[in-house]
Amino acid sequence: MTGPRRALLLGAALLCLCGASAQARKRSPGGGGGAEGAPTTPQASRVGLLAPDTELVDAPTAAVQDQSGFSSRTRFFARGGVLEWLSFGVFPGINLGASLHVDSLIGTDSPVRLTRPDLQVRWRFYDGDRRIPAFAVGFDGQGYFYNRTDKRYNQRQRGLYVVGTQEVGLPGLQAHAGMNISDFDSNSIFGSLGTSLNIRDKVKIMLEWDSINNFYDSRINTGLRIYLTPYFSMDFAVRGVGQGGFFSNGVPRDPERVVQFKYCGTF
Repeated sequence: MTGPRRALLLGAALLCLCGASAQARKRSPGGGGGAEGAPTTPQASRVGLLAPDTELVDAPTAAVQDQSGFSSRTRFFARGGVLEWLSFGVFPGINLGASLHVDSLIGTDSPVRLTRPDLQVRWRFYDGDRRIPAFAVGFDGQGYFYNRTDKRYNQRQRGLYVVGTQEVGLPGLQAHAGMNISDFDSNSIFGSLGTSLNIRDKVKIMLEWDSINNFYDSRINTGLRIYLTPYFSMDFAVRGVGQGGFFSNGVPRDPERVVQFKYCGTF
């Protein structure tokens, strides 16, 4: 499939997101709200009790940290690795953050190896309403599984992206669709499609199809987010469901189990 055709298909997914939301509002005039972080009805305001979820498993949402808010997210992944993110709401609708990837920090493997810190920026330029999704544009330099031989990530960074989020059909059920360009040398367009269901502000079920460019390199991720408090959550997730084979440096390309903790606060 050529790049222009992929772009058209991913653009169509964003249009379908708008259309599905509009149809859901017609079927349920009194229910449903906008995207997370901007509730528009009493039913949707329940979701606003929680700190905004700015991501699913890997895929971003259109949510942002509140101004003067911050989040610390720690992920434990395969072979004793740890990935830490810090994000700050520096202006209304604008987040700045950084991340650090550490291999073999946990366990007996050695040596412990750091990679360069990476930058994240997000601007939520439209808050959304009952019919139109919220939209955000951003940059994310963080990849996964650093290949020290080739000096790049086996699962490349998201790079420049745009994402839309909208509640569809039921309170707490949200759809997320995005496009991104991770490498300006190749200008390849990737996509992401995800859905999440918030159940009474206690748990969130997440399913996403990420890194959509060709079927072999795309990933299906699924996870469960448990809200221990409105500002502290714990994730259990599986990345790359059904994958197999090896990366170019010989690292197995198998499904990966991750555990993640996130804390949000103010400064």
